[in-house]
Order: sequence, then C-alpha cells, then structure tokens
Amino acid sequence: PALAPRAARGEDGEPDRTISVSGSGSVTLVPDVADLHVGVVVQRTKVRDAQAAAATAMQGVVKALRAAGIAERDIRTTTLSLQPVYQYPANAAPRITGYELRNGVVATVRDLGRLADAIDGALAAGATTLAGVTFRVDDPAAAEAQARTQAVKAARATADALASAAGVSIIGVASISEQASATPWPVPYAGVRADEAATPVLPGTSEITVSVSVVYLIG
Repeated sequence: PALAPRAARGEDGEPDRTISVSGSGSVTLVPDVADLHVGVVVQRTKVRDAQAAAATAMQGVVKALRAAGIAERDIRTTTLSLQPVYQYPANAAPRITGYELRNGVVATVRDLGRLADAIDGALAAGATTLAGVTFRVDDPAAAEAQARTQAVKAARATADALASAAGVSIIGVASISEQASATPWPVPYAGVRADEAATPVLPGTSEITVSVSVVYLIG
C-alpha cells in the first residue's frame, strides 16, 4: 500500500469526515513466457529398477527440452516421489507388488515460437505426463504501473462525483491500499504421438489488474 490505513481524526480529536471508494484498472498484454510442466511416471517391481528407468526417461526429456532452445537455468525439478504399489486381494491383507516413481520438471520457454517443439520433443523423448502450459508476462512492472494509475483515477472520479452530489469538497487522502493480480492462462494438454503433426499452442492474452481502496478526507 502507498499509504497505510490510519484513524482519520482532525486537530480537535474528532473523527474526520471521509468518503471511502474503490477503483480498478487493467492492462491486456500478450504473454511472452510459458511454463511447461512435464514428467515421467514409471512402475517396476523393484525400487532400483524404477529409479533407473525414470532416470533414463527424464534424461531424454531434459535433453529434448535443451534441444528446443531452453536454457539449463530454466529447467527445474518440481516433483520427485516414490510410492509403493499395492494389490488388494479378496479376504487378504494388501501386499506390495511394485513401486511407482514420479519425476517432474517445469521448463520456462522464453521463445514461444519453440514451445511446440519443446512439447512434442519432450513427449517423443519419453515424457508420460503433461500437466499443462501456463502463459505469463515475464516483466509486468510497466503494465502494473499503468493499471495502478488507471485505478487511482477511477477511484478519484467516483469520489469527486460523490462529493459533488453531497455538496462537500475533497481536501486530502486518509489512506490508500491496493491489490494487484495477473491472469495466467493454463492450457490443458492431452498429448500426441511422435508421428503426429506439430502441436498448435496459442498464448492468447493475459490481463493485469490493479484494484485500489481510497479513503478521502472531505470538508
């Protein structure tokens, strides 16, 4: 918040007269970055076999992501888990029949023209899960500043209208608070075979919204 909320009181200690209003502003942008979530899931009867198979598959996936132009620093492990697989026979206690190992990464694609290559390459290389793609704006600061200016102007316009209708004047600001949000666009993905055409993935637009609450002093 630009100004922390405070108790609005005049010099005589009595509460100041105020008008409380809100305003919002939004800026629509074309995303320039995508976060791609892919992984492998392997089941084997022995832990070491599951680990070896998953490691081999993930090495291929990471290699494919790099081949699509994704930098090493933009590939990050998000999931690594090992769970027993149970069988539930009738009238008998459950028993372990194997182990499932999950290994997932998120790859930040900064050249959206290579996104389809990254998706198809990862799947062809052995990825068995694809949680989706989330588009976003890498540096939203300028858009947030623009949306903030719009929000404050909208709040002031509302306050001016209320003050005029009530026959009073705005003489200052008691407090301002804000809330900013960006709307990422997740794209679910079902997967394709390696011999199918390249996957079309469209970024659309992303909206950054700033809302402000302003308490104006009136006299």
